[in-house]
Amino acid sequence: MVVERLRALYPDSCSLEAVKDYELLFATRLSAQCTDARVNLVTQVLFSKYPTLEALAAADLDDICEIVRPCGLYKTKGKDIKEGAMMLLSRFGGKVPDTMDELLSLPGIGRKTANLILSDVYGQPAIVADTHCIRIAGRLGLTKETDPYKVELDLKKIVEPTEQASLCHRFVHFGRDICRARSPRCTECPLSDLCAVPKQ
Repeated sequence: MVVERLRALYPDSCSLEAVKDYELLFATRLSAQCTDARVNLVTQVLFSKYPTLEALAAADLDDICEIVRPCGLYKTKGKDIKEGAMMLLSRFGGKVPDTMDELLSLPGIGRKTANLILSDVYGQPAIVADTHCIRIAGRLGLTKETDPYKVELDLKKIVEPTEQASLCHRFVHFGRDICRARSPRCTECPLSDLCAVPKQ
């Protein structure tokens, strides 16, 4: 029921804009503690100036950092992007890998980003357990866990494999629009009858 209602509310799921596999990888890296809207503005500049993996790998680190500065944590993110581009070329033939272990070997890539790549690029079932997913799944009583990996495991048990990735994307939209961390809009919520949290 949650899946169906959120699908009706948000027919389009992913809000990060990317054409190539590595663009989505790096956009997701930049999205940590940053809005997707801002990431999309930054990546438009970044990928226009450096349109290939080779160009990113050869780019001046300070320039990458300056471009991604608006996303916050720019020194770390910039370094991860440059080193990630170099590693994709040297170890993976210029292709974003399609296994969890290989993705986690890339700089700055955790399970959240790896799951997003596995689902959006390779069509594999995956739960992207970000803060929105964890909060909303908890409020709906779908999990009692708060650890991302444990939430991921709980949701995998109850969400159809074909719906997992889309549901997590829709949790992001829903978490920003209605089921906010602070001041949730409970009176407007299409899932209020399913919610385990007292209405605010």
